[in-house]
Amino acid sequence: MEKPLLSDKTKESERWDSYQYLQRNSSSARNNVSFAGAGVTVEEVRSASAVSDPPSLYPPVLTTPVSLPSPEDIGYPSASGAGHELQRQVLDEIEIRELLIDHIGHRCCWGSRPARTWKIRAVEDCNVYVGTLDTFIEEREALTQTVPFTGGSFNGKKHGSAPELWQLDLRSQFPTLFVPYKETQVPIPHSETVDKCTGCTGRGEVVCPTCNADGEPGFYKENQMMKCSACYGRGLIAHKDGSDSICADCNGEGKLPCPNCQSRGLIKCQTCNGTGSLLTSSIAVVKWKTLSKRKVSATRGAGSVPEEVFHRAEGVQLCNTQAYQCTPAYFADSYFLNKFSSEVISLRAEVPPTANVVCERHTISVVPVTRVTMEDRGKAFNFYIIGFGKEIYMKDYYPARFCWGLCPCLEWLKV
Repeated sequence: MEKPLLSDKTKESERWDSYQYLQRNSSSARNNVSFAGAGVTVEEVRSASAVSDPPSLYPPVLTTPVSLPSPEDIGYPSASGAGHELQRQVLDEIEIRELLIDHIGHRCCWGSRPARTWKIRAVEDCNVYVGTLDTFIEEREALTQTVPFTGGSFNGKKHGSAPELWQLDLRSQFPTLFVPYKETQVPIPHSETVDKCTGCTGRGEVVCPTCNADGEPGFYKENQMMKCSACYGRGLIAHKDGSDSICADCNGEGKLPCPNCQSRGLIKCQTCNGTGSLLTSSIAVVKWKTLSKRKVSATRGAGSVPEEVFHRAEGVQLCNTQAYQCTPAYFADSYFLNKFSSEVISLRAEVPPTANVVCERHTISVVPVTRVTMEDRGKAFNFYIIGFGKEIYMKDYYPARFCWGLCPCLEWLKV
C-alpha cells in the first residue's frame, strides 16, 4: 500500500525547519507568532503549496515578527465594546508630581509650587488607539541629459536596444523597506546618441553679438572696430589747461578691437563648448519613499491632545501585518478594532502614475493616556501623561507662569 506524501502523524523530528514563502491568516499570526525558521505544521505546508508567487526583482516580503503583549497586559472586551483595553497604568501621587515637576523644570518661567502643593482631584484613563498604513513605493522617471560630445566611442543602439524603464535591474540599489526617502540616478544602457549642435549648426562658433549685433542672422563681418570709450573716438585726451595728449588706450587711433571676439566676428558656442556636436542620453531617476497614512481614535477626555503626540508615543502594538496590499486586521473579540482597522485601510495613500507599490505595512497600537486634574482654592488645571515613556503634555494653562515674552527667544536659543 502506497503511503501519502505528507502524513498527519509526521514525527516532530521530521518537520520542516525552514521555508521561504508561507502565508498565514491574521488570527493564527496573532495567536501563535513564529519566526522564519520555526517548525511548520502539515496544514501550513499544504496551504503554502497552493500559493504561486510571481517572480520578482526584489527580495521576498516577509512579515516582521511582532512582540505581542501578554494576556496580562491586554484585558478582555469591556461592556462598552471597545475591547483590548490596557489595564490601568498605575501611577501614584508621588510619581505624578515628580513627572510634572521634571516637565516644569525645562520651562524657564514656570514655578513648581502648584505641582508640589496643589491637590490631585482626579486621575482618568483615556487610552488612545493609533492606526498606521505605510505604503512603500518605487517611482521611476526618465530624463534626457545633453552634454558636449568631445569625441570617442559612445554606447548607442549599435550595441543593443535600450531597455524599458521598468526593465532595469536595480537590486543592488534597493534600500531597506520603508525608508523615508532615497533617490538614485542610473544611465539607461544603449540610449546615447550624437547629434549636430543646433545652436551653431555644427560649426562650433556663433556670430558675435557685440560687434555684429545689427547683422543678418547667419552672417557676420570681420575686423569690426568699436569706438574707444576713453577718448570717445578722438584719439586724444583733453586736459583742463586746454592741451591734448594721445589716448593710451587706443594709441591715438580712436578705435579698439571687439573685446568679445577680438574683431573675428565669431565666438565659441557655449552649447557644445566649441565641439559642434552634442551627446544625448537617457537617465533613469529612481525614488523610493514611504507614504504614510495615520488615524487616531481618542476618547473625549484626550481630544485636546494633538495627534502628533500620540504618533511618537510608545504603546502596545496589537497588530503588525506586512503584505503587497494589506487588508483590515481581524480581532475575534473586538468589533471596534475591526472597524478601526478598516477605516485606516480606507485611507490608503494615492500612488503616482509613475510609481509601483513594493509592499504595505499596517499597524494598530494602543497608547496608555492618563489625564490628571489638580485644583486649589477653586482653580484647576489638567495635563496628560502619555505612553510608556510617560511624556507630559499640557495644552495652555498653568497657574504659575511668569513670562515677560522671553520664552520664545530662549527656546529658539536652546537656553
